[in-house]
Amino acid sequence: MSTNNNPAGTPKTMRAIFGIVMIIVYIGVGILFLTGFFAPIYGSWEWVRWVGGIIFIVYGIWRAYRQFAGVDSPY
Repeated sequence: MSTNNNPAGTPKTMRAIFGIVMIIVYIGVGILFLTGFFAPIYGSWEWVRWVGGIIFIVYGIWRAYRQFAGVDSPY
């Protein structure tokens, strides 16, 4: 009764946990960009704040879709 269906040896549960953590990280960084948390990094380039925040949030949503729909899991 093993949850190890991956020939590389990574358990399915660990891949799922890592995927959920990365979804939270991407959406969290996107929100931090939009709130101006990284203002010292981009300085006067205000458009980086909006573009970066939106891209991180959209990518986090895309990863969530792939994670929960099982699109990229060949196992």
